[in-house]
Amino acid sequence: MKKLNVALVGLSFGLEFVAIYCKHPDVGKVYVVDKNEKLLNIARERYSIPKSQCFTDLQNVLDIPEIDAVHLVTPPSTHAPFSVRVLNAGKHCGCTIPMGMSLEELKQVILARQAAEKNYMFMETTIFQREFLYMKELYEKGELGRLQYMTCAHYQDMEGWPDYWKGFPPLMHPTHAVAPCLMLAGHLPQKVYARGSGKVRKELEEQYGCPYAFEAAFITLQDSDITIEMERFLYGVARSYSECFRIYGENKSFEWQQLADEDPVLYTRTGALQKVDILNEEKEESSRGGEILEERIKIPDYAHLLPDEIASFTTNTVYNNENTHLSFKQGGGHGGSHPHLVHEFIRSIIEERKPAMDDIMGAYWTGTGICAHESAMKGGEVITIPRFEQL
Repeated sequence: MKKLNVALVGLSFGLEFVAIYCKHPDVGKVYVVDKNEKLLNIARERYSIPKSQCFTDLQNVLDIPEIDAVHLVTPPSTHAPFSVRVLNAGKHCGCTIPMGMSLEELKQVILARQAAEKNYMFMETTIFQREFLYMKELYEKGELGRLQYMTCAHYQDMEGWPDYWKGFPPLMHPTHAVAPCLMLAGHLPQKVYARGSGKVRKELEEQYGCPYAFEAAFITLQDSDITIEMERFLYGVARSYSECFRIYGENKSFEWQQLADEDPVLYTRTGALQKVDILNEEKEESSRGGEILEERIKIPDYAHLLPDEIASFTTNTVYNNENTHLSFKQGGGHGGSHPHLVHEFIRSIIEERKPAMDDIMGAYWTGTGICAHESAMKGGEVITIPRFEQL
């Protein structure tokens, strides 16, 4: 079987993925791109990448016919333009979050993917983190029963991050929060209502024109009675980092822990319960009664879903104490998701199928936040989310 040649663009955080690509059994050559020569040298020395496979400009790798796929880990404003360039060059594209900075940019990526007939994968970490894989497993077994309500949040203090994050509107970067809930619900978002709260410093408001310290939203879904609550802040709030969700089901419910050194809580209704088989769509009602049991649970790792060569990356990262990205200091390395992302990207190309998170899914997840921010800026106007699959 032909191995894929992959280019990784952006090494400040992207260095985390280089090691995984280098060890993936279906990857041949790994190319790296970054304007920072120091980061290129780290990649060369640490992973024995030839100098001929190291570049300072994206166009260099787009011009190489033998490169099959490009993974973008660059600043947010470049995501849509770079994705379009990659697809227009006839290469498969994986891109970190957010997918774009406007609804128009999301549409441009979709149209480019359609024209190129190549894969686009939205590299959202949270749907491969341990907590989501665990909840997905419980739901598909029918243990949660009917889903009743979901909440999600991404709390993060962005003080001291690169200037392009300065004053970034909270819900314009929504997918670490909302992706797990939308993925589990299995329904597309339809409308959103949001409000802004509090104020950031004037200097933070200048770049993007957003005055709010906090934005919160309610999301309705197509063909579903479930509502999702979403909240986000980036500046001016005294709260430690968390990418979290709560899932409330008829039989079992899950709540994320409040403190980093705690375990999450699972609530179980006791008594005469009948599991609802989600996969086979059996919908018999169960009798109710009994008590609600609550327990702290240990979330299992899901490295067994990966090839042996990259399974260890669910718990090990490439960063040392002197070069630790803030998402690792604050967020624990995205819940072991990175090797799962790489594996899904590579296998979707080899198997000639859509990835688990394609351009349509990425547009809905990102677009929900863009529309939510618009709603907040309009004082809570209900915004209808575009139908991206109809482009």
